[in-house]
Amino acid sequence: MKKNIFIPIILGLIITISSAQETEIIYPQAELTLVADGYKFTEGPAMDSNGDVYFTDQPNNKILRWNANTNEVSVFMENSGRANGLYFDNEGRLLACADEKFELWQINKDKTVTVLIKDVEGKKLNGPNDLWVDKKGGIYFTDPYYQRPYWTRTKKEIDGQKVYYLTPDKDTVLVMADDLVQPNGIIGTADGKTLFVADIGDKKTYRYTIGEKGTLIDKTLFIEMGSDGMTLDTMGNLYLTGDGVTIFNQKGEKIEHIKVPQKWTANVTFGGVNQETLFITAMNSVYTLKMSVKGIR
Repeated sequence: MKKNIFIPIILGLIITISSAQETEIIYPQAELTLVADGYKFTEGPAMDSNGDVYFTDQPNNKILRWNANTNEVSVFMENSGRANGLYFDNEGRLLACADEKFELWQINKDKTVTVLIKDVEGKKLNGPNDLWVDKKGGIYFTDPYYQRPYWTRTKKEIDGQKVYYLTPDKDTVLVMADDLVQPNGIIGTADGKTLFVADIGDKKTYRYTIGEKGTLIDKTLFIEMGSDGMTLDTMGNLYLTGDGVTIFNQKGEKIEHIKVPQKWTANVTFGGVNQETLFITAMNSVYTLKMSVKGIR
């Protein structure tokens, strides 16, 4: 694995801006920068309280950490449960969609692991993929089925592919959406009132109102596009991935497309001390791009 290889790519060659954009969200003269490569498949970026970003190399069973101050990447955890999506909870503990054994993990600050979910009513999950934590500490997560080469099973135990909610007391797992083809990316707004879920299997992204006790109501089609991962900025713009990063405003209008020199862009988040760095995971590489807007955490 090669680390800390900085290859700036001239912005004018990779960014296309639609007329729907009212203000610049990418920092003027910013350059998409290759931070590190040589991985198998990068995923699941999540920012900690220092602005550092943790991400996964799922085939190599590792969680890595990008230092926002030094731009260096280091291994945070080996044998990471084949972690996919990551997110920090309200106490600063790293949560991981550990799909090696179809579990949801809480990685404590001493790197010990607490398994939050082992099964649902005695049945193994499909493979937790992405997650988001609300203000109360409840955890929404998607559970699509992707057959992994490291599994011995060849079919799912649970009918359907669903969105679940683990209650703040961590005692109960509730089904919040069961009418999606293959839910994948998920993110909630800073005020905790709205949740976005990408149905990558149906090439759609939906917006939900978060009701009492975490229920999802008022399902609305936001955009005819699915996504692997997603994030939001403080202006309410939604960032979807796949073919690079496509950014939509609150009206669902496309305002940016960031081309990434990889066949697939898996995920995206904001990092850095001031949350002004867009951190992108794509195939065997990770990239950064300085923004004029900030992330919501």
